Amino acid sequence: MSEPDRTNLPIRRLPFQGVSNRTLDGSKPDWNLIGHPEAPPGAPNVLLVLIDDAGFGNPSTFGGPISTPRYTQLAEAGLRYNRFHVTALCSPTRAALLTGRNNHAVGFGSIGELSSGFPGYTATVPRDCAPLAEDPGGERVQHRGVR
Repeated sequence: MSEPDRTNLPIRRLPFQGVSNRTLDGSKPDWNLIGHPEAPPGAPNVLLVLIDDAGFGNPSTFGGPISTPRYTQLAEAGLRYNRFHVTALCSPTRAALLTGRNNHAVGFGSIGELSSGFPGYTATVPRDCAPLAEDPGGERVQHRGVR
């Protein structure tokens, strides 16, 4: 696979070249949908911390029994996310959180371990679905995975 043109963002995904029938009978996956992008030289490192399976009832920030002083510090400064919607599975929820898009639109219709060569189920975030992260200079930040 050739290196994508990074001068024109978002990087467009390749069209689906397989066959998607109503059932798997006769359907053919397109494994070329799954790319392996590498960060360009000089790209910044970004760390996103996601606390999985911890609802609002757990941290002390929202009245729970687990001491979370840094969460409380952030909340007191005005940073409170309280309208985040989840999917029924972990990988799709992470994908939706990282991109701000529907989990099927970013290739996570199921958990990553059950990926396939069909649109919405590749377990690879398409190049044209950039994550939400931006650095202070306004440059988009790409991530290499959802986990």
